[in-house]
Amino acid sequence: MILEIVSPEAKLFKGEVTSVTLPGVDGSFQILNHHAAIVSILKEGKIKIVASIFDFSPETAANFVKINDQTYTLKINSGTIEMKDNKIIVLAD
Repeated sequence: MILEIVSPEAKLFKGEVTSVTLPGVDGSFQILNHHAAIVSILKEGKIKIVASIFDFSPETAANFVKINDQTYTLKINSGTIEMKDNKIIVLAD
């Protein structure tokens, strides 16, 4: 599935991912390949991204924390997420 993370300043990430864990207002939740369509509000916390390959731009790489070769996290203050047709779009502050 494709994940795209956008902030008011820049596009932070776009790529093929295995799973994404997000800080929802009612608790953390995970999205896997072919998840049902969903729209949700996000609260302050960390987005956990699992993928086999990460390709960050030099300008945005400093925003991500490496957990291991296949996992990175991104701290957000709030945001929204939409999952539809195997594409996730996160609008993050």
